Amino acid sequence: MPYGELIDAGRAQLGLARPARLRLTRLLSAVLSRRPLRRLIATLLWLYAASGTQGLLRRFHLLGHGRLARLESTMPRIERLRAPRVPTVVAPRGSVAVFVGCIGDLAERAVADDLARLLADCGYAADFVAAQTCCGAIDQHAGRPARAEQLAARNIAAFDSGDQPILPLATGCAATLLDYPRLAPEGGKPFTKRLRDPLAFLSEHGEPLRFKPTRLKVAIHEPCTQRNVIREGDALRKLLVRIPELEIVELDTTSTCCGAAGSHFISHPEAADALLAPKLAAAARLQPDVILSGNIGCSLHLAAGLYRAAGQASETSPELLHPLRLLARCRA
Repeated sequence: MPYGELIDAGRAQLGLARPARLRLTRLLSAVLSRRPLRRLIATLLWLYAASGTQGLLRRFHLLGHGRLARLESTMPRIERLRAPRVPTVVAPRGSVAVFVGCIGDLAERAVADDLARLLADCGYAADFVAAQTCCGAIDQHAGRPARAEQLAARNIAAFDSGDQPILPLATGCAATLLDYPRLAPEGGKPFTKRLRDPLAFLSEHGEPLRFKPTRLKVAIHEPCTQRNVIREGDALRKLLVRIPELEIVELDTTSTCCGAAGSHFISHPEAADALLAPKLAAAARLQPDVILSGNIGCSLHLAAGLYRAAGQASETSPELLHPLRLLARCRA
């Protein structure tokens, strides 16, 4: 039963009947699918954190404890405002294209750097395709199929210059990219045949990778898109066990959704937080140093929940990292 497809169709019908419910989606899509606007938002978010404004507001709870404070807690921390650094690979074994995604372009530029380093260690050059745009998930799952189809067509055209594997940084993007044969019959199937999970690619081609001993307790949060769509979760575990002295635990063995679900944690905060509660309880019980998540939406939702649960500076909570970040930190 294609539940996702049926839900998307139902939301499209709701959007026709109640256009007002799509206002947030239209705004997010308009901003995130345009690189100049993404760069402007990234600059403003970087200034917001670097100037100390964010720390001041949080330390003294100047936004209160209501909906506005919750929304602020989900804002990504922008670490750098530059294009990914691509190491030079002498006599490469091959090259791969990297799908960064719109939120990834804002909040996971360091992850892009780390993937490029890991690929270089394995002998592969990384190509960050300049013309790529939002994968279309925001529009697709909010009931705007026509806009999602447009974005799919743009990405297929952007990546059409080669036949190298395409590695998406976020599992949420990957799940939507895998749906391109339905969204864009013209070119969608050849595009999806090139998709590879980056962790699975590193596991398969990572013989040259070497890791230093790292005494950390790491909890794995497996996103729903990883577990139910991509189904390459074992690749991460195979890579982590190669890191000496690393303690690996599962954040939550119940395999339930954390509540992020695309933009659901923004549009339906109460329901999202109810789904997140067991994950926060597990983190309090396990006391990991690091929580790993391969999906940016899950990471933002989890980090915000941990911060609110701590009731103080987020530095005291477990660090939320993309798996590629930890693997890069542990390079020998």
